[in-house]
Amino acid sequence: MSGRVFSDRVAAGRALGSRVADILRAREDTRGARPVVIGLARGGVPVAREVADATGGDLDALVVRKIGAPGHEEFAMGALTAGHLVVNDDVPRRLGVSRAEFDAVADRERHILNDREELYRGGRPPVEVEDRVVVLVDDGLATGSTMAVAVDAMDAAGAARLIVAVPTAASDSVGRLIDRGVDEVVVLTMPEPFEAVGLSYDDFSQVDDDEVIECLERDRGR
Repeated sequence: MSGRVFSDRVAAGRALGSRVADILRAREDTRGARPVVIGLARGGVPVAREVADATGGDLDALVVRKIGAPGHEEFAMGALTAGHLVVNDDVPRRLGVSRAEFDAVADRERHILNDREELYRGGRPPVEVEDRVVVLVDDGLATGSTMAVAVDAMDAAGAARLIVAVPTAASDSVGRLIDRGVDEVVVLTMPEPFEAVGLSYDDFSQVDDDEVIECLERDRGR
């Protein structure tokens, strides 16, 4: 697939939702099932909102925090969500980050994660995923570390079938997810060379907390 530019996350989500809906209708083991569509907060939630609309799925958000290297936050040493942590191979060692430094960054990100979970849910529990088809959605995959920890979380929660769906991704990240046991990865475009997720969008402005909450409230009122 060649590079493609989406106007914004909503447009990307609509295109992605159409593809995912076709896949769910075509597969005997998912046909007619009401999926759980989970957007990785914050940027993945507006995309997931459109996928949920296209598939008739229940929408939820999963807060995943990247663990950036001290002084080099663009380098992901790993990622975490509630109860799960993924470390990117030997990245901390190669960057000279000690265990204490790694733990300090992880603890800081865990506090942010907990605060956002409470803000987005308002005391409501997560949508039940056990024995259901789960579609994990983000606005793109670069290293794939945040999606990897989301996959681990859904596996632990008992998802019956796990689909990762993103508008744009680096090809090596897709391969790592398949190796991790994801049942299917849906990608609309894989630019070569892959430089950044934002380059596949005309508008890649930051998603704020209010937009995430609005997306989730729309689903609760549906």
